[in-house]
Amino acid sequence: MKLATIRTRGTTAAVRVDGDAAVETGDLDVGALLARPDWREHAATADGARHPLGDLDFAPVVPRPQKIFCVGLNYRSHITEMGRDIPQYPTVFAKFPAVLIGANDTLVLPAASQAVDWEGELAVVIGSRVRNVEAEDAAGFIAGYAVLNDVTARDWQHRTREWLQGKVFEATTPFGPYLVTSDETDGSDLRLVTEVDGETVQQAVTGDLVFDAAALVAYLSTIITLEPGDVIATGTPGGVGNARKPPRFLEDGSVLTTRIEGLGEARNHCVREKTDAA
Repeated sequence: MKLATIRTRGTTAAVRVDGDAAVETGDLDVGALLARPDWREHAATADGARHPLGDLDFAPVVPRPQKIFCVGLNYRSHITEMGRDIPQYPTVFAKFPAVLIGANDTLVLPAASQAVDWEGELAVVIGSRVRNVEAEDAAGFIAGYAVLNDVTARDWQHRTREWLQGKVFEATTPFGPYLVTSDETDGSDLRLVTEVDGETVQQAVTGDLVFDAAALVAYLSTIITLEPGDVIATGTPGGVGNARKPPRFLEDGSVLTTRIEGLGEARNHCVREKTDAA
């Protein structure tokens, strides 16, 4: 099943995507849908207003997740290009809902940064409340998978040893268009491609992850209770702009495309932020 959050009638609505149409489920967004204990049955049988697929205005697939966890250095290829050792534990940081944008929204390049980089990622979305789960049981708590790009202001990220300030500029993180439910894919061995202005800059298979989706759910649920709609961005493969010689970054007018096999693609035009002083 393929789910999305769309903008319609001045608000948002959760929809089930059936072929060339989207059917409203009666919920404000996918996050509200996942809060239902019977969300799978409810979404599968919904028969609300219908929208042509070509007319959809996608919001972030979960617009206001309670928690957004991100994992750094989790593809072997990326670890190698950054000159790091394979980690024993996941490198974890957080984002906030204000960073999220829809699959076709404008990506705002912060005026304060001259080094905005791409990081195409597989996102895991939690489907039911979970705490202290073992990895072998974690898959049952995953609602599904989506496209995400952890766009990063490298000059701000590297100001200190903590990465947060480079990861949380507003309106910089494409998320969606769809949540593809876990009965259709387990998120493994999917081809991920990132393009800048039509040029492929990243390509990998999610099987290259050091810590897979189940391992991350188990690890994070040991720290804190994961709730329906929570998001885990699983990390990016090699090919980021910061590792290139010379480094390459997103520019005003760049088009960033993030695609994962079976999950759809986000295509975002980049626009430099204008400040009051500009």
